[in-house]
Amino acid sequence: MSTNLITLNRWLLSDTHKNIEYKLELANLFSGIALACKVTNNAIKRAGFEQNFGLAGITNVHSEDVKKLDIVANDAWKNSLKATREVHCMVSEEEDSIIPVSENQNGRFVISFDPLDGSSNLDCNVSVGSIFGIWDKVSKDHQALNEDVLRKGRDMIACGYALYGSATMLVISLGYGVYGFTLDNTIGEFILTHVEMKIKSKGNIYSINEGNSVYWDKATSEYVNTIKSKENGNTPYSSRYIGSMVSDVHRTLLYGGIFMYPADSKSPNGKLRYLYEVAPLSFLMEQAGGKSSNGKSACLDIMPTSIHQRVPVFMGSHHDVTTLEKTHEKHSVASAATVPKKD
Repeated sequence: MSTNLITLNRWLLSDTHKNIEYKLELANLFSGIALACKVTNNAIKRAGFEQNFGLAGITNVHSEDVKKLDIVANDAWKNSLKATREVHCMVSEEEDSIIPVSENQNGRFVISFDPLDGSSNLDCNVSVGSIFGIWDKVSKDHQALNEDVLRKGRDMIACGYALYGSATMLVISLGYGVYGFTLDNTIGEFILTHVEMKIKSKGNIYSINEGNSVYWDKATSEYVNTIKSKENGNTPYSSRYIGSMVSDVHRTLLYGGIFMYPADSKSPNGKLRYLYEVAPLSFLMEQAGGKSSNGKSACLDIMPTSIHQRVPVFMGSHHDVTTLEKTHEKHSVASAATVPKKD
């Protein structure tokens, strides 16, 4: 058994990161993130004993039923982050508006988070996760402004996700690669286990909710039908869909392929939220050598206009997402050609 373990904190404070601005502050912030993940992980594993499965009897800002564990996780994230004194303000999937941090606890970082992604799957013991993105604040004082949180994903300084499954993992990027840390429950620390994670340039797995296929646009339908077929000698892609974004994206990152949640006639703007779902995972995917797109352009270049804005997303292997974009472009050109010209 190795005793030279590289913990998350040791890795963050190592000389490898000597050129990162605010290294100490960022390491302190990540200590709060790690604590939030541990508390959330423990709450999930003990939910059956403490009667924390099931609904809380309320709905959130998205009119979705809130699980009891959603509340536990949201509180864990807010309290753990505030305690670091490194946070300027926060955005959570579970809260209507920007969460300010009092002046005596105020720091320089803006953080968005989905405290418990995939919580609808909790009662049947499916892997779920947490997602977060980190920006440097814009405002010069202690007041949280819209300008602090309505930011492009491209401007993030760090991001990541936690996966609560057969093992508990924390996968992060500081802007130069993707690294995975696995929770060692015997010592209570996240240990570096995945160095420089890279996604295959082309995969053979697709991940999408095909129950929504009757609502898809023609471009998405054509693309999915093509990768499922043997046309042009292609080997059909395998379908894998869990319904928990973190789990589906984690598998896509490790095995290659494409994860899709398109806009459709039922959800014209897409369903996934930009600031705390799409942007952080898009950043990670690009850092791993993959690609993330709304079907036309890079998701990281989207400028959100509201904190809970929804966007369509296609992310995964570079080849697969590029092919998807070409299919959408072909249909856009065809659609434009059929529009009657004005006199």
